[in-house]
Amino acid sequence: MKILIMGFTKIKYMPYMNFYLDNIDMAEHEVHILYWNRDLLDEKTDAYNSCALHEFKCYQEDDVSKISKVCSFLKYRKFAKRLIKKEKFDFIFVLHSLTGVLIADVLKKRYKGKYIFDYRDSTYERFKFFKKMIGKLVEESNATFVSSDAFRKFLPNKCSEKIYTSHNLLIDSLSHRNEKLVNGVKSDKIRIAFWGFIRHEDINKQIIEKISKDLRFELHYYGREQQVALNLKEYAGKINAQNIFFHGEYTPEQRYDFVRNTDIIHNVYKDANTMLAMGNKYYDGIIFKIPQLCMVNSFMAKKVIENGVGFQSDPSDPLFADKIYEYYKQIDWSNFKLNCDNELAKVVNEYDAGKTVIKRSISGGVVEYE
Repeated sequence: MKILIMGFTKIKYMPYMNFYLDNIDMAEHEVHILYWNRDLLDEKTDAYNSCALHEFKCYQEDDVSKISKVCSFLKYRKFAKRLIKKEKFDFIFVLHSLTGVLIADVLKKRYKGKYIFDYRDSTYERFKFFKKMIGKLVEESNATFVSSDAFRKFLPNKCSEKIYTSHNLLIDSLSHRNEKLVNGVKSDKIRIAFWGFIRHEDINKQIIEKISKDLRFELHYYGREQQVALNLKEYAGKINAQNIFFHGEYTPEQRYDFVRNTDIIHNVYKDANTMLAMGNKYYDGIIFKIPQLCMVNSFMAKKVIENGVGFQSDPSDPLFADKIYEYYKQIDWSNFKLNCDNELAKVVNEYDAGKTVIKRSISGGVVEYE
C-alpha cells in the first residue's frame, strides 16, 4: 500500500508524526512524507531515509496574523494536490486541522474512510464554516485522533466511537527516564526551563519580570528564536535580568542535556487553543519526573493537579515567584515520582490502544483511481 503522511511544518517540529510512522510496517508499505520547510533552512532527515520525502519550501513566519498566511496556505494546497494526483496514494494521514481543510475536496472525492485525521488545534473553531468542515473531516475519516481530550467538545458527538486520544510521546525518551536522576546537575538555584517554539510574548514578559527579581531562580529558554523570542531577549536585557538565559534552537537529542539542568518545566501558555491543549512538555514532565508549572485554569493545569505531577499559577500574581518556591520546597519526591509512574502507565496504555487503531485502519484496501 502507498501511504502519505501530510505534515504542516518541518519534520523536526512534528514529533507527533512518529506516533503514526512507528506503527506502519515499512517492509509492507511504501511511505511518503510531505512537510513544509517554513524557514528555508536545511534540516537533518537521515532518520527518514526509508520514506520518500516531499519538501514544500515556502518562507512563512509562525507568529504573525492568520490573514498574512493565506497566500502560503494556498501554495501548500496546490503543492499537496499536485503530489496526491501524481502519486495516487492509497491511504493518507492528515496531520493538523488546516491540512485537512486545505485538501478537504480531495479527501471527500477519493479518500472517504481512507484517511486518519489528527486534530490538535482549535484556533479557527470560532468560524462556523471551518467548524462545519472539521465535522465533515471527522465523519468521513477512518479514525480521528485528538491530542487533547479537551478538544473533543469541538467534534461531532455522533462520531465519538471513532475518536481516539493520541499522546505526544517520544518513544526514545522512555529509555532516558533516569536522565535527571542519574546525570542531573545540581544547582543552588531552582532552574525553570521552557523548550519548544517560543511564543506568547505578554505572558512570558510577566514571567521574566517576576523571575528576574528573584535570584532564588534561573529561567532558561531553549528553542527557535523568531520575533517573539527576540523581543523577549531584548526585554530581558532592558530590565538587566541576570538570571534569564536564551539558548537557541536544539535537536530532539539535545533535550536530554537540558533535562539534566532543569528543576521545573515552564509549561505556561495563554490563548484559547493552548488553554485546552496537551503539550509535549507535559509528557516530558512525567517521563523525566520533573514537576511542571501550568497556566491557571488550563486543561494541562487540571491534569497536573489531578495526577499530582505539577501545579498551576498565574504570572500576573505579585506572589508568582514565592508560590513557585513554596510549591517546589514542599514536594514529597517519593510520592511525586510514583505519581509520574502512574500517569505514564495510563498514557502508555492509551498510546498502545492507538497503535492498534492505526494498524487496523491502514488494512482497509486500495483507492480506485479514474
